[in-house]
Amino acid sequence: MFIFGLYVKIANQNTAMNISKIEWNGFEAVVMEAAGWEALMIPSLGANMVKLVNKEKKLNILRTPKTDELEFFASRPQLFGLPLLFPPNRIEDGTYTHNGKTYNYPITIPDQNNHHHGTIKSQPFTVTKTNIGADYVEVEASFFSNIVNDAVYSYFPHQFECRMYFKLSACGLEHKVTFINESDTDMPLGVGYHTPIMIPFVEGASADHYKLWMSVGEKWEVNNRTLPTGTLLPLNETEQQLRTTGLKPTGSAIEWPMTAQPIEVDGKPFNGAVIKDEANGVTVYYEVDDQYKHWTFWNNGGTVDWACPEPQTWAINAPNLDLPDEVTGFQTVAPGKSWSAVSKIYVK
Repeated sequence: MFIFGLYVKIANQNTAMNISKIEWNGFEAVVMEAAGWEALMIPSLGANMVKLVNKEKKLNILRTPKTDELEFFASRPQLFGLPLLFPPNRIEDGTYTHNGKTYNYPITIPDQNNHHHGTIKSQPFTVTKTNIGADYVEVEASFFSNIVNDAVYSYFPHQFECRMYFKLSACGLEHKVTFINESDTDMPLGVGYHTPIMIPFVEGASADHYKLWMSVGEKWEVNNRTLPTGTLLPLNETEQQLRTTGLKPTGSAIEWPMTAQPIEVDGKPFNGAVIKDEANGVTVYYEVDDQYKHWTFWNNGGTVDWACPEPQTWAINAPNLDLPDEVTGFQTVAPGKSWSAVSKIYVK
């Protein structure tokens, strides 16, 4: 059992396991501490984990809103932390039809007439479970969508539960998302994360010494609305660096939608992104479930101190692409069934 604010010290270790409820810049927040790691999650804004720090190595991995960015964070939480996208990226004209049911999403990019990123990222979650173990802490937060709690239901008329699970330990962060379909029809499911990794994440380091690798395979050709045309292209020489020598993640503008294909890390297949500070010899690993079959890499023009490797279970605009589901990643969850995927962030 857990009592909020309980503080447990582990014998013979310079560390502690702790979960606490705090007020953080006007937001109710949950702080997790374990084995030299500290994380901060905001339940009221999509259960977004807006801070992930390794205190021993002095690493600040995720983009955290600064004091003068709080209003911007509230309006665009997808640019901070670990924001959940449901659905990920763009939906053409904000609509698609599946099994005779038409879904109409709000238009959020007027000049492209597209919807993007869903609204679950801005919805309040409830902390439904907490636990302090001998060498880890864990928190679960849940969102319930239904005809009364209708912020998502109003345009996505399925009753469902979404659970976000966070476990912090010496191994870093383990993050699991689960969707449970409580409606009586198949529920389309597209999930992603718009994850801004700090460049640099080492205190006092230079972004010039950073390289990024990603488990990508081919690149989607897109039109002037940033929607896939349906054509997949081989990676060009620059894009291929994501699989080979590593690519400088900032400095030039990048927005590349790509398919997923494992790379080799330490002699084993790896799904995810690897970001290395070559001057300091520190590497952050963002490992994702192989159910994330697509990526977008975006760095907001390349002039900011962060970059987003964005895992997605389906391609941009997947429900409207005239391609097989095994190519687009489009899928559904049957009534009464659930779907889960796990990702991890750790350091070597």
